Amino acid sequence: MIEATLALETAIRERLILNSAVSALVPADRIRSGTTRPDSEREPCVLMSNGMTTLHGYDYTAQRTAWAYLDLHVWTFEAEQDAVKEVAGAVLGALDKRKLQIEGGYCDHFRATACRFVTDPDPDHGHAVISVEALIRWFV
Repeated sequence: MIEATLALETAIRERLILNSAVSALVPADRIRSGTTRPDSEREPCVLMSNGMTTLHGYDYTAQRTAWAYLDLHVWTFEAEQDAVKEVAGAVLGALDKRKLQIEGGYCDHFRATACRFVTDPDPDHGHAVISVEALIRWFV
């Protein structure tokens, strides 16, 4: 398996792209890794920023376990704050109450832990931050 946060990012991206509510609002190529506000692009996007992995050791079957944490930044442009709330709601709906498929491993726990709506200095930008956590295990 690849690094835990990268595996989580890949699984979330796949889930969001396959969800019709999300894909109606955000094009597939706009759901990706990224760390800064996309100033030059004018379509809504979901950027998965740098995450954090907390290694948790080995379980009873010699599988490696880790907690992975990730923030998803939702951006909208030239729209009211309601637009970013609509996209964030679709993303939360797509990630709710479902196990994620982790390539080369297992996701034993997954949930969105918070959704914050952030005021951007540029009133044309809507911004939300969705925090997620997952307990991932894999054979080394």
